[in-house]
Amino acid sequence: MTDVVEIPIRAEVPPSYAHADDAGADLRAAEPVELAPGERALVGTGVSIALPEGYAAFVVPRSGLAAKHGITVLNSPGTVDAGYRGEVKVTLLNTDLEKTFRVEAGDRIAQIIFTPVSRAVFVPVAELPGSDRGEGGFGSTGVRG
Repeated sequence: MTDVVEIPIRAEVPPSYAHADDAGADLRAAEPVELAPGERALVGTGVSIALPEGYAAFVVPRSGLAAKHGITVLNSPGTVDAGYRGEVKVTLLNTDLEKTFRVEAGDRIAQIIFTPVSRAVFVPVAELPGSDRGEGGFGSTGVRG
């Protein structure tokens, strides 16, 4: 069973789930914008939310826009904190080197995912415990198996 959280919202067109088991709800552009090759733009969605304490929302790209048109969310995931009450905006980037991409008002431009978050308590230590991975990172396991 999926957990449900009520999110107070102000929006002419609220986010919507395309399928019952989708993790992300589609956000729509509230304004038109044209993205030339390599260009980025901050696009309003007309959506403002009030997340409950202990929750965050993450704005992520739509896979179809990325695969078909090279459109992605620049700071993915974009984080919406529980205390923020302004409009959710999406920084879109056109990674296509040749084609301009036009966004019309009402187009689905990103997804928003709601999730509980944990707060960390940082505990200073002289040394971190060991692990199998150790300090290996940034490609340390190679490309091929």
